[in-house]
Amino acid sequence: MRRSAFEPRSARAPAAPPKQGLLAKIGPGLITGASDDDPSGIATYSQVGSQFGLAMLWTMLFSYPLMAGIQEISARVGLVTGRGLAGNLRKHFPRGILYGVVALLLLANTINIAADIGAMAAALHLVVGGPLLAYTVGFGLLCVGLQVFISYHRYVPYLKWLCMALLAYVGILFVVKIPWLGVLEATFLPRLQLSRASLTAVVAIFGTTISPYLFFWQASEEVEDQRANPAESPLKDAPEQGKQQLGRMQSDTWIGMAFSNLVAFFIILTAAIVLHAHGIVDIQTSTQAAEALRPVAGRFAFLLFSLGVIGTGLLAVPVLAGSSAYAVGESRRWSVGLEKTPLAAWRFYAVIAVSTLVGVLLNAIHLDPVRALFWSAVVNGVVAAPIMIMIMLLASRRKVMGSFKLPLRLKVLGWTATFVMAAVTVAMFATMGR
Repeated sequence: MRRSAFEPRSARAPAAPPKQGLLAKIGPGLITGASDDDPSGIATYSQVGSQFGLAMLWTMLFSYPLMAGIQEISARVGLVTGRGLAGNLRKHFPRGILYGVVALLLLANTINIAADIGAMAAALHLVVGGPLLAYTVGFGLLCVGLQVFISYHRYVPYLKWLCMALLAYVGILFVVKIPWLGVLEATFLPRLQLSRASLTAVVAIFGTTISPYLFFWQASEEVEDQRANPAESPLKDAPEQGKQQLGRMQSDTWIGMAFSNLVAFFIILTAAIVLHAHGIVDIQTSTQAAEALRPVAGRFAFLLFSLGVIGTGLLAVPVLAGSSAYAVGESRRWSVGLEKTPLAAWRFYAVIAVSTLVGVLLNAIHLDPVRALFWSAVVNGVVAAPIMIMIMLLASRRKVMGSFKLPLRLKVLGWTATFVMAAVTVAMFATMGR
């Protein structure tokens, strides 16, 4: 008898079937990149586009190689060592530093989860009406249930298809007229403004595109995929597999980050063309952006944008909660992994459930979504650069990586991204003080 795709996981999940086709060959990189365009990210990009018009389109072109580089390095650490970032940090850095980083990551992720769940519920309420609190609770329970009761290799195809929800933001452009010459000029020949407002916008964009939870998630999911394939082993133990595994990961990562930045580009462009051009310059949330589109661009654009918020939220919340669970579990040496049964890794799944349900609770007590996004960005800004420094040190050590320590290309990209994030963090605090 054929087994349902939503059948509860067995005591021992079967090995993943051989990978076939493009969708099967891409995974952690695509999902990681797509989850970066979550409802809170949509709010940031919409705000930038509505406030500055086309002027900030260049940031997506600039951030792409930096984002892809640090994600490739994080994934490389996972593939080579066979453990996630927190497990490697635990082995090679003092516990105090590790626990401090994990605590900040957990705090930022939980606030972000709250903002995303609230945005999903608000978007559904905009489209169909009904009880906002019930939608909030329902989305939270759905995200927990999918991760806890469905094994990873059965769940991940649905995550990949949810990535397609992001194409809604490309579809919107078919209903509005685009000044393509101005778009090309703003993208490739930017005119930099050193005002407080523009500096704050650049800080927000980089704080959104290069986020610590993405590092932890992709590294751990590369390990999950590696363990699910009986023909693969950690590269330190099987260096002959290096070309195949690293080649697949590199393509997946750069495609995934390109997808992420392309969608972000179109969200900024949509807000610039539809909102900024019509005098709407103060958008604080993704649902405000969707609502503002309705009288200007029509109901179809409004529906696409709203449904995109829901789809990306369903993709991003499990990634946020999962990255928290991997970080906490690996730092404490718990049994971790989305292929494990709830009983075999109950503390790992408890972190997923608690962080998601706390996000629901924060919405129930009427958390201010704007302040939630602000403090999430602050915490991410505090923790991103130090984590990136530790990742770069890990990936450069022969003791950790063996013959797979970083090549020059990744050293340049990784340290450049780290420097940019450190500068962004300093700029963020400088703008906060004004």
